[in-house]
Amino acid sequence: MRILIANDDGVLAPGLRALHDALQDLADCVVVAPAEDRSGASSALSLDKPLRPFTLDNGFIGLNGTPTDCVHLGINALFPDSVDMVVSGINLGANLGDDVLYSGTVAAALEGRTLSRPALAFSLVGRQPDNLPAAAAIARRLVQAVDVLDLPPRTVLNVNIPNLPLELIKGIQLTRLGHRARAARPVKWVDPRGKEGWWISVAGDAEDGGDGTDFHAVMQGYVSVTPLRVDKTHYEVFDRLGDWLGGLEL
Repeated sequence: MRILIANDDGVLAPGLRALHDALQDLADCVVVAPAEDRSGASSALSLDKPLRPFTLDNGFIGLNGTPTDCVHLGINALFPDSVDMVVSGINLGANLGDDVLYSGTVAAALEGRTLSRPALAFSLVGRQPDNLPAAAAIARRLVQAVDVLDLPPRTVLNVNIPNLPLELIKGIQLTRLGHRARAARPVKWVDPRGKEGWWISVAGDAEDGGDGTDFHAVMQGYVSVTPLRVDKTHYEVFDRLGDWLGGLEL
């Protein structure tokens, strides 16, 4: 089996190295990751420039593009018809609830949705790398076990790991996405020459973070595993929309 590993923190990120080291004896692991931090890139593809891969001394491939570029190029050009599974991470920082709309970590996994095995995205709920060994051990366990899963095609597993030593993590829970409150307002900034700009501010706190959500699981010390799908069709409103459209005349 060949596993393509990607991330959004960049090819030099400690979480990428930790994930590779945890999986390297389970499969032929190849790494394609952005040359720099591309957090928040979501599923963007670079259509305005050529992509130029380069290889580091450790064999990791860096790319002047987004996380989705990395997986797209890896599957379709660098390792064509030979990648079985995509694993993304380990991100330093949570990807909970609405974060999945913006996350490059999740987007990299989503780009692997057409492969024969479920794709996985791993995030550590903390900005410091102290507990990366625990997160890497959990990632290894889940990747080892994924072959026994019988899931619909195009399923992606979004995994968030509490920022705790392994012995303090209570277990693993199946969760749904929670929801965040509205983000803080962008922060105005003026450079030394008087030109104005804006910084995107911090994400909102959990607004829907009760029992059963990914927010609740990690706050209680559990690993959160949330199945995602690409189909964003809102089936529950079909009847109401059908009645509404039926009453419109052109």
